[in-house]
Amino acid sequence: MIVFPAIDLKQGQVVRLAEGDMDRATVYGDNPAAQATLFAEAGAGHLHVVDLDGSFAGSAQNREAVEAIVAAFPGHVQLGGGIRKREDVEGWFDAGVARIVMGSAAL
Repeated sequence: MIVFPAIDLKQGQVVRLAEGDMDRATVYGDNPAAQATLFAEAGAGHLHVVDLDGSFAGSAQNREAVEAIVAAFPGHVQLGGGIRKREDVEGWFDAGVARIVMGSAAL
């Protein structure tokens, strides 16, 4: 069994949305890389990251936070949110993301 702890990003912060509502976000921290490190220290080898702002905007909005997570996390990072084009996918792979999750663009 492989468990993927998740980090949802909104305006560079680690959040959870209430029922998917961007206006009802609970902030769990303002250092996504530190959260990724905590998951790694707990034994996680994989991490799921969602750029929530990107999901709504249609393009990456939390690139700096995602790059910091990739740099801090020693395992595999998979990313979703705002990834619509092949160039986006290639750019994230070049940045060290191991897997891409696509929703809207995959349809």
